[in-house]
Amino acid sequence: MIMRFFTLSTLLSLSFLVSCGAQEAETSKTANKATPETTKKSGKPLFDGESLKGWKKIEFGGTGDIEVEDGEIILYMGELLTGLKWDGEVPYKSNYEISLDAQRIDGVDFFCALTFPIAGSHSTFVVGGWGGALVGISSIDDMDASENSTGSVQKLEDKQWYNLRVRVTDTRLDAWIDKKQVVKLLHTGRRMGMRFGEIEECVPIGIATFQTKAAIKNIRIKSVEPDAPGNE
Repeated sequence: MIMRFFTLSTLLSLSFLVSCGAQEAETSKTANKATPETTKKSGKPLFDGESLKGWKKIEFGGTGDIEVEDGEIILYMGELLTGLKWDGEVPYKSNYEISLDAQRIDGVDFFCALTFPIAGSHSTFVVGGWGGALVGISSIDDMDASENSTGSVQKLEDKQWYNLRVRVTDTRLDAWIDKKQVVKLLHTGRRMGMRFGEIEECVPIGIATFQTKAAIKNIRIKSVEPDAPGNE
């Protein structure tokens, strides 16, 4: 009788533990699901990691191939520019942030020229221009990144991922490379635009390289509070 009671008690305990484990696993699954708050914070993906859905290759002339490999967009070196642009509706034109990861695989010029809407026009965040080190916004008051106050020289290594962020509000333009802020601009009263030429084909949102092979991934866009400089 004692042995029979012990066996039944043990079975009931095991059953209880299994039940708790299942409930815990279900709770963990639920906790890991994206909520409206986490979605708002991380933003909307513009690249599905598998295809160029939503994007259109730009035929600059002499452009390199563009392929998707292992969750990355590979822009092969062209004679001059290689690029693609967003072929759908632009989610935001102000009070938003675009982020992506980029690396230069081969070449000596910009491995990411990110074109974006701003102040009823468009501008480009150039990363790695003029021999591989120039960073800045093109153009401001008809001056390129090499000529205006946003231009700076940064050490950018080949085959190293960099997280790039551009934040546009009604009055501010901010940009980061990893956690380093490289652009801080009050754009009200300034003439925001793009360098004249083929790069203008990148509107409304575009990514281009110049005589450089590059990889891009994790492209996202999200809304931000008006006039929030932020660095979260």
